[in-house]
Amino acid sequence: MNAPLLAEKLLRLDETSQVPLPLATQGVLRYVWESRFGEILIEVAGERTFVNGQLVEPLDPEPSP
Repeated sequence: MNAPLLAEKLLRLDETSQVPLPLATQGVLRYVWESRFGEILIEVAGERTFVNGQLVEPLDPEPSP
């Protein structure tokens, strides 16, 4: 696989007083998605998913006829 090796900490383009966010945590997958609306943090911990720290509730599947 030729996927790029990504940094384990979120690196910002400009100077900031914010502490770097470690992206590698045991049992938690973190992704930072940069869109035109800003950065979005997506975290997956087991069966639960969080976006910017808020739990994402799964949609109940529609009953089959």
